[in-house]
Amino acid sequence: MRLFARKPVLDETSARWLFEVYGWCLEQFDAAEFASGSSLVIPSNEYFPGRESSVQGMAGLIFERVQYYAGMAHWPLRLVDQSWCPSSQLAPLEIDGSRRGSHALSPDVESEQPLPVGYDPAMIGNPEALISSFSHTLAQYLGATARVPPPGGMQNWAQATEVLAVFLGFGVMFANSAFTFRTNKCGSCGGAGADRTNYLSQYDVTYALAIFCTLKQIRPGEVLPHLKKSLRGFFKQAMKDIQSRDDLLAGLMRQLPLRIEAASVN
Repeated sequence: MRLFARKPVLDETSARWLFEVYGWCLEQFDAAEFASGSSLVIPSNEYFPGRESSVQGMAGLIFERVQYYAGMAHWPLRLVDQSWCPSSQLAPLEIDGSRRGSHALSPDVESEQPLPVGYDPAMIGNPEALISSFSHTLAQYLGATARVPPPGGMQNWAQATEVLAVFLGFGVMFANSAFTFRTNKCGSCGGAGADRTNYLSQYDVTYALAIFCTLKQIRPGEVLPHLKKSLRGFFKQAMKDIQSRDDLLAGLMRQLPLRIEAASVN
């Protein structure tokens, strides 16, 4: 028995739930694509190159990159102003085969109407929040194709799809932009509102980011320069905590179809 027990990085229930959601993501959304295709998206000009003279053009440019990094460039999606909503429910999607990556099949949309992705033009001034909002919308659409509900049931839908957005590679920006924008949901759009809202705490998101980096064998030094200062210490603690959870981590690793080899880890 230790006289001074170490305080857990995250409460046990939350940590275990995040591991369970990662297991759900690997099972439902192509573990092979995660292993070989997914990458940690960094908020930089290297990842988001190009210039546009208009707000709409810049939003479109950013969204194209988000779709590409999410492995969903083939999905029929279109940007809409957040004040506009479709008058009827979205047509159902039928996905045969892989839903992500270069070899994925395009979803069959039983309508000529592409799936709407709302955005607030004012968010152009905060690109990390805009990218996070876009990635959460994509995660919600992708999540809707799951054959089983997320751990904890559909009442955890918003939280689980935030983890799914981190799983897609957008964890750094998700953590950095937490608490930036208020909620502005549109019920008939079927997806996330244009404003950035967070259902998970910044620490939950950062822990989910640390799980991503552990599975992908990404060193903390590759992440920390891009993470806001107030979360850097927590991220390092989360990485150590995750690596100490042998059984939970081994369970996720068994779901990967191959061992991730990353030269940058050596």
